[in-house]
Amino acid sequence: MAFSLTWLPIVLQEAGLKVAECDGWQNRGIGDVGGIIGVICHHTANPDRSRNMPALNGLIHGRTDPTPLSGPLAQLGLGRDGTYYIVAAGRANHAGKGEWQGITAGNTHFIGIEAENTGGHDDTPWPAIQLDAYQRGVAAILKHIGKGADNCIAHKEWAPTRKTDPDFDMISFRAAVAALLAQNVPPRPLIPAFEPTVAARPTLRRGINNDPALVRQVQQRIGTTADGVFGGGTEAAVRTFQREKGLVPDGIVGPITWAAI
Repeated sequence: MAFSLTWLPIVLQEAGLKVAECDGWQNRGIGDVGGIIGVICHHTANPDRSRNMPALNGLIHGRTDPTPLSGPLAQLGLGRDGTYYIVAAGRANHAGKGEWQGITAGNTHFIGIEAENTGGHDDTPWPAIQLDAYQRGVAAILKHIGKGADNCIAHKEWAPTRKTDPDFDMISFRAAVAALLAQNVPPRPLIPAFEPTVAARPTLRRGINNDPALVRQVQQRIGTTADGVFGGGTEAAVRTFQREKGLVPDGIVGPITWAAI
């Protein structure tokens, strides 16, 4: 039987966000949640900066080091490119011991979002597209449950004596969430499907039926295997290229990235 939070992907998609559903998420959880009153924000602290969401397997199945903890470890994972991975519709082991406004059952009453970030100086500032998706996703969830921006808290606020995540300023983060709620959470502007130029090259991204000749052209220019397939390796290489050029590292070849290529 599916758990309660099956509305998560719909709410996020309606906010114009990218969503990837992990197999079995509807029935995944350590029992069901109770009444949801807010969101707790986390970062993964995974040291791997080369991939979009390297912590995903751990979020689903749990961890053995440094202390064993069974999965799921969050309901949502947030990749560097702004994709929300739907991990679980039930209760997750994300909050641990803590307290907020007299509530001590964080896993029962809060949705946990684990955003991919090392938590170190090597991963600051956060990719703009990821931080924007974080704010928009939180706003969309709070709108759905009828709560305001003050019901978004950091793990470091839930458990200040043992947690430091996420490493961004929560006052400005909540202000951005409040602004989105005041605007009724408008959908994120879409990346144009084609360049607004004479060339009009289509936007390429992983998982889409892309033109193999154009994909090979991109692969050759960014120095990866030119097989005409826009898979995970190509996405990672595009993200590296974008980072080197000072672009948003979302792994999508849109008008700005085409121009850089």
